[in-house]
Amino acid sequence: MSRRSWAFDVVVTLLVMSTFVVRADVRGLSDTSAVIQMLCCLPLVLRRVRPTPVFWTLAALFSTVPLWSEVTGPNLALLVALYTVAAYRSRLRAAIAAVGLDIVFITTLNTSPQVTLTDSVIFTFAATAAAIGLGLWTGTRRTYLAELKDRAERLERERDQQHELAVQTERARMTREMHDIVAHHLTVVVALSDAAARTAVKAPERAAEVMRQVSATGRQALAETRRVLDGNAPAPGGSGADPPERAPVPGLDGIDALLENVRAAGLPVSYEVTGKMEDVVAGSGVQLTLYRLVQESLTNTLKHAGAGASARVELSFGKDEVLVLIEDDGGGRRAEPAPERGGGRGLTGMRERVHAYGGEVASGPMSPAGWRVRARIEVLPE
Repeated sequence: MSRRSWAFDVVVTLLVMSTFVVRADVRGLSDTSAVIQMLCCLPLVLRRVRPTPVFWTLAALFSTVPLWSEVTGPNLALLVALYTVAAYRSRLRAAIAAVGLDIVFITTLNTSPQVTLTDSVIFTFAATAAAIGLGLWTGTRRTYLAELKDRAERLERERDQQHELAVQTERARMTREMHDIVAHHLTVVVALSDAAARTAVKAPERAAEVMRQVSATGRQALAETRRVLDGNAPAPGGSGADPPERAPVPGLDGIDALLENVRAAGLPVSYEVTGKMEDVVAGSGVQLTLYRLVQESLTNTLKHAGAGASARVELSFGKDEVLVLIEDDGGGRRAEPAPERGGGRGLTGMRERVHAYGGEVASGPMSPAGWRVRARIEVLPE
């Protein structure tokens, strides 16, 4: 208990003890008897620490009063103790304590010639009912307030957990987006820079043109990076509605430009589309997933395929799904093991994106050479 609670119980005990001083002055209770009964009230200080033992201790003490003193009225200490039992203990204990108080009150009050049996019974039942009722109301209210406090704390913890989860989700999204953007554009920049270095002496005009493509690729990377940092990328499964004043999210319309950049970096790529995109509901979230899937696959081809490699991209739109196939011939070389060929964060990011839409993705080497990425994304109709 707090110091404030202890101080309150001490004050309550002193007030109960003062009733015996009044009885000594008004009803002729002897000083010795008044002092003894006042001392019998001292256990009341511990009423909230040990409600039941305190009640039965007081009941035992005051039940002996008729043996050594005159009973001049009801004992207020027992009523306070009964109230405490009802407020802090179970209803069964409160009911048993109430029966005990009735017995003590009726027994002790009947020893006074000034109180009849009827009066003692009526007063006892009324006092017991009042103490029990007030105690139960206080206990119920305290329990209700404790539940409200616990609920508020639980909601606050859940809010903090949801906030932390949202932060982690956003961090994972930004990490995935930044990986796709930086890895692809840096790979293209490196390939173009190598090409410019090789042709700088023999064909300076061609080298200048390649460097302009390097500059354009860098500006595109910066634009996409700003878009990601501004939070303008749709979450997986979301509607993907983008504010018109921001840069557009990459989608299927940007695949042609993506392929041009890859071809400029020295990788011939063929592109084939089966079906119509209009036959399925592909929001910007789905289109971004398809775009990143193609981008990551071709980036891995640029990094890992041999010289003279070529690739092909196929998109097949069905009624409720999109099939994606990206293959390269590896330049005639046998494909590297999976941990070295797209087995890091890139492949993990592809899987996360595709799985977010209930799809599947598989990748692995082809025989006798090359690498294949195959994916299926479910697109639910409106």
